[in-house]
Amino acid sequence: MTFILDDSRPIFMQIADKIEDDIIEGRLPEESVVPSKNQFASFYQINPATAAKGVNMLVDQGILYKKRGLGMFVAPGAHAVLMEKRKEKFYEQYVVTMVKEAAKLGITAEQLTEMIRRGE
Repeated sequence: MTFILDDSRPIFMQIADKIEDDIIEGRLPEESVVPSKNQFASFYQINPATAAKGVNMLVDQGILYKKRGLGMFVAPGAHAVLMEKRKEKFYEQYVVTMVKEAAKLGITAEQLTEMIRRGE
């Protein structure tokens, strides 16, 4: 669990994002067990209720599910759901913003495409 908490966002959201990142990057495959709220709390020295709030947020979204007496697991299809969610977030945060700024600067679609190619 290499991850550093910061003060910019609520801790429970950072825990949820860490789990999401681990699923997207393949460190937590579907049907694998997720660290417990107590493991998160101990590792990051946070309140277990805060860790539980991050985990429960993903349960509510269908990304994780609980097996009674065994813990939390990554739901089947979670990877695909998270990939779509992140692609949409990327589009909204970066693409829409970039296109609006390009329009303000008089950059054509062709020029913008060339800039993107140069950045690869």
